[in-house]
Amino acid sequence: MSDVMMARPVCLTIGGSDSCGGAGIQADLRVFDRLGVYGCSAITALTAQNPLHIARVEPVSLAQLDAELHALFDYYDVAVVKTGMLLDAEHVAVVSGLLAELHHGSLVVDPVMISSSGSVLLDQGGVAALRGALLPQAALITPNLDEADALLGQRSGYAADSPVEAVKALREALGCPVLLKGGHADGDMLLDLLCDEEEGIHRFTHIRQYWSAGEGHGTGCRLASAVAAGLANQMPLVPAVEAAIAFLQEGTA
Repeated sequence: MSDVMMARPVCLTIGGSDSCGGAGIQADLRVFDRLGVYGCSAITALTAQNPLHIARVEPVSLAQLDAELHALFDYYDVAVVKTGMLLDAEHVAVVSGLLAELHHGSLVVDPVMISSSGSVLLDQGGVAALRGALLPQAALITPNLDEADALLGQRSGYAADSPVEAVKALREALGCPVLLKGGHADGDMLLDLLCDEEEGIHRFTHIRQYWSAGEGHGTGCRLASAVAAGLANQMPLVPAVEAAIAFLQEGTA
C-alpha cells in the first residue's frame, strides 16, 4: 500500500453501482476523496440508469460479493463501512455475516429502499433481514421519512407528520443512533433529527436546495458517506453529522 493511502483512513462502501454517477458507489467514492479518506468498494448490483429513471438492475452474485469483501478486508484496515443498496435478504445476509466476522470499526447504514425515481431497491425480505441482522451492528442509520415508516411498520406519512416520535421509536426499536433525514417533507426549511443514546435529540435545520430535474439524485447516499468519512477522521458522531449536512449544503458533493 502506498504512503498516500496509508496516510488516509479507509472507508468501504457496499452498495449498487450507479451508471450515471450521481448516487451509489460512484457518489460515495467521490465524497470519500473530497473529505480526505481512502475509499474502496464492494458492489451488490449493477444498474442501468440516468438521474430520472432506472432501466435495469443486475444483481451481483453472492459468491462475487463474498469474494469482494474478503479481498478488501484481507488487505485494508477499514475504519468505517457505509452500506447503501443491498437489494434483497440474500445480499443482506452476506454483508451482515461478513461484517460481523471481519469488521472491527464503525458501520453507517443508509437503508436504501426506493430510488428517487420510484424503483424498489430493497424487497420486503431484505427489509426484515436488514432489521434483524445488519442494523444491530450499526453506529448510525440514516433513513429518510419513507424508509422510517417502512422500518417502523407504520402508515405512509407517519414520520413526516411526527418526526420526533418517529426518530425516538426507531432509536428504541433498533438500538442504534438514528439520523432521520427530512428531505421528503414539505416546505422551504428542512429538519434533520439525530437521536443518540447519550445526548438525546439533535436538530439540524437547513434551507431546501431546489434542484433542476434529476440534480437532487443521490443526496442521501452522499450524506451518509460524508458522515462515514467524518467518523473515519475521528470526529464524534454529532459533529460528524453536522459537518456532513454542511458539506451537502455546499452543493458541490
